[in-house]
Amino acid sequence: MTDVSHERHALAVVAEDVPLVRMEMADMLRDAGFEVDEVNDAAGALAYLEQRGGVTLLFTDIRMPGEMDGVGLAHEVARRWPGTRIIICSGAKRPAPAEIPAGALFFEKPFAPSQIRAAVNDLTPDA
Repeated sequence: MTDVSHERHALAVVAEDVPLVRMEMADMLRDAGFEVDEVNDAAGALAYLEQRGGVTLLFTDIRMPGEMDGVGLAHEVARRWPGTRIIICSGAKRPAPAEIPAGALFFEKPFAPSQIRAAVNDLTPDA
């Protein structure tokens, strides 16, 4: 098991409009060694990424308020910050593999916390 916090300070953004789900995911990622910022829509996530110059991990729901959904956010992040790992989740829509950016992971809600831990277990920041 790789502890990303010992290798380099890993940053994650959780974009989720349901506060309880957002807090739960943020706590799980903090436990995995990430510094986490929580936002409730794609615009907030993009603003944070622009301010920080990118992050190690974007965790996003598909359905959120605003003009851009989580899939659009994932594509924009993959285009602008190709080193950012992306996890997309939804309880309402299961996108086809071709709909999400290459390398992004999709988890259907509800998912077990162990699934997310396994997905970020080997995640290490780029040098």
